Parts: sequence; structure tokens; C-alpha cells
Amino acid sequence: MTSSNRTQVALVRESTPGVTPTTPRMRKVRITGESLQFAPTYVDSEEIRDDRMLGDPIKTNQSSSGGLNFELSYPDDLSPLSELIMSAFENAWVNTPQFFNDGTPDSVITDAGTAANTYAVTAGGAAVKQGHLVRATGFTNAANNQIFPVASSTSGTIVGTAIGLTAETAPPGTAKLKVVGFAGASGDITALADGLGSTTLDFTTLGLVPGQWVKVGGSAAASQFAFLITAGAKARAAAFARITAIAAHKLTLDNLPSGWTTDTGTGKTIWVFVGDQIKNGVTPNSVTIERGFLAQPIPSYIVNLGMRVNTFNIEMTSGDKLKGTAAFMGLGGGIGTTALDASPDAVTTGVVMAANANVGRLGVNQIQLGAPNWAKGFTVQINNNLRALDAVDSDVPVGINDGECTVTGNMSTYFGSKDEVEAFYNGTPRGINSRVAKNGQALIFQVPRATYRGGGNPQATAKNTDVMANFDYQASQDVLTNAHVLLDRFEYFEA
Repeated sequence: MTSSNRTQVALVRESTPGVTPTTPRMRKVRITGESLQFAPTYVDSEEIRDDRMLGDPIKTNQSSSGGLNFELSYPDDLSPLSELIMSAFENAWVNTPQFFNDGTPDSVITDAGTAANTYAVTAGGAAVKQGHLVRATGFTNAANNQIFPVASSTSGTIVGTAIGLTAETAPPGTAKLKVVGFAGASGDITALADGLGSTTLDFTTLGLVPGQWVKVGGSAAASQFAFLITAGAKARAAAFARITAIAAHKLTLDNLPSGWTTDTGTGKTIWVFVGDQIKNGVTPNSVTIERGFLAQPIPSYIVNLGMRVNTFNIEMTSGDKLKGTAAFMGLGGGIGTTALDASPDAVTTGVVMAANANVGRLGVNQIQLGAPNWAKGFTVQINNNLRALDAVDSDVPVGINDGECTVTGNMSTYFGSKDEVEAFYNGTPRGINSRVAKNGQALIFQVPRATYRGGGNPQATAKNTDVMANFDYQASQDVLTNAHVLLDRFEYFEA
């Protein structure tokens, strides 16, 4: 006998589809259920027999498929959820510069504070630019865990100004440095009617791209525009906007928060937070998935090879947790009693996100949906239209071809005005985005060009009910981002 409560699911990214890496580092997956399978296919003989009997079924081939269900939490880089998102988007994350010892002390980050105000890294430090905000975490000495503006960098060093480090010559496996934003000098960054300006800071040096989201202002009054302080805590937490153009001394933004106005930033050292981003692409990503049935006296381990996400769905429904599903198409597989990794990495610890409490925005055409058309629910689904390739001399698929990246979803609103229904009738494209934030981390799902293709017919179905307008949408290519769907993840921001 076995129990679902003693089922372990782990995965690892493959370099070659269908081939598990040698000595893989497996990472446990957080799930609410699974339907994975590795199954043979049989056919029956067409022979006519005078005894009315049937011979054994004839095995033709076998394949991997099925799905995982999960609740949405922050997808830490390299975590299983982050890997599944890569597979669904058929692309790699574009991360802000980061350095992580990832369990091996003194490996990537090799020193803090031996040289004044300096962190030492093995390589890549020059990607961190003057003006970047770097967050240091996981160091043994508390003084070395902080956020600081970068003064200078080289390939092997990242330097702040008077940041008070304590010498640490062998940072632990938890040590991490990550760019989480940028800051100007006192009075340098200003709020413009349509974005941000600067006198000295060069926005073109910071690795920003059109379509990327930013969060304006830190928790300290000195890092926040005066008008946002006056507007209150809720307005400060909602001060996100999207980049549409980048010049040396101007960031043009849309989807500006309510109440945005001009501000010279006099005496302020404004902080602006940024995150990682992924958008739909053309680079397949496959994983090996292993299920361990640990309640058995000798646990069985079933492996699915070459698993690629065919469909990926995120559901935000009022009054519920945020939920997701990933359905796979794969190659081979098998069963045994030896785990691929005897000590897989533990599951991530980020908290589950929920509607209402954590969904800070559902925006349409640069405006947050609110009175009188409050949003009730939102879904987004990616369908990669995968096709398994069979060969007559192989009993497992020899490959998987992808098709069109079809992005669809549903948005449910109260029917308070004609605006969205009129857009449905007229076929007017809409930009849709949804922001989810919890514990100083945020995710922003973005469908920058969508057309309502179904629903959109408000009906009074019974007495004592609310009239709703439910819209089925489909994405098309957006010129600014060259994408159907994008996801920004903020590892850290302040309100």
C-alpha cells in the first residue's frame, strides 16, 4: 500500500531532451495533485481464429504525459515552478545580475568586507552598474545583509559607499547578491507626467527593456516621492508602472498608478525596484520528473523523461487561492527502486498567494478595473500545441515539435458600464495585466494585446443576482514587447 501524503515529486532541467543529467540535482515540487503517467500503447491482432480466442495484446509504443496541479507562490530562480514557467513560455528568464553560492560556500561570492565596502565574486561583477541597487542576503555577519547603491564594479568586485561591511572571507552557501533596482543621487530622479527623468543617472546603462515593470519608491521617506508619501501606504504599495521607452535621462511609463503627478524629488534619493522577466519564445525547455512513493517498504520511483509543458494555466478567482496547472507531453520513462537523487533539494518556502488579499491590480488599457466594473476573476492559459514525433524503429517518441503559442483566458467583471462590452462588440484590442504581491515580492502577468472573442453578453439570469460580463480573450503579437504573454517577478520591493 501507499499514500498520496507520502508521494514525493522532484524534477531537474535537461540539457538534452529525454536525457537526465548525470548525477542530477533534483528539486522537490510543491503540488496539490498530479496525473503523470508513463504508459504503453497496445493494439489487438486482426487474425480470425476458429476457437474464438484472442492472442496477447501487441505493444506498439509508450510515452510520458500527464500534469501537475499547484498553488501559486513566488517562483524563486531555479526552483521547480520557475523551471516549469520556462518550459511553458519556451524561453529563458532574463534575470537582473545576480550571484548566488547556491549551497556551496565560498564558490561564487568569495568575500565580503575584507576590502572596505566591497563584495568579491568570481566573475561577472561588471554587469552590475553604478546606480544599481543590490540586495545582499544569506551572509553570516548581519552587517553584510543589506541593500545598497553601487558606486563601482569590476569583473570580480561590487563596491558600495560607506556601507559598513564586516570582513567575511568565506561566505556561506546561502550568500546571495542580486540587483533589485536602481537609485539616483540626491535630487537626481524626478517624476514626470509620463514617467521618470534624471539629470545624471543614465537609464540606458541599467539593463532595462520596454515592457518591463518598475516599482517606484522605497520604504524610507527619503527614497520616496513626496506625493506618494502624502497619498498613503496603499498608494505607495501600488506605485508600479510599465516602461514603454528608454532614453539616457528619461523613462517613459504607462499604466501609471492613480494620482501620479510631477515631482522634482528635491532632497530625495529615489529608489526604483525592478525584477526578472520572461516572455513567450521559441526555445524548448524539457525536464525529467520523478515520483517517489515513499510509503512503500521499498519505495518505487517512476521517471518521466523529456517532459515539456504543453498547456499552462493560472487562475485567479475572488475568495480563493491562486491556482495553476501544467500539462505535459514527454518522451520515455521507467520505474525502479533507486532515486535519481538520494537527497533532493527541499521544497521552496514562499507563501501561497491568494485573490483579494494579494491581487493588487487587474488592469485593462492602462487603467485598474474598479468602480463600476470590478473584476471578479481572471485566468491566463498558454497552449504550445505540442506534437509527439513517432518513428517506426523506436518504441518511444523520438522528439516533440511545437506549434503556435496560443494564449487565451477569461476575465470576469461586474457589468457596471458599457466600456468592456463595447470593446467586445467592436473588436478593440485591450492590454491586460494583473499584479500579485505578498511579503515584499510580486508577480505581474501581462497580456499586452488581447481581443475579446467570446462571452461579453451580460444577462439577468435570475432575481437577486448580479449581472456579470465574462470575456474570453485571445492574445496576438504586441509590437512593443514582441510577445503574447510576459511575466515579471520582483524578488524584492519596498512599499
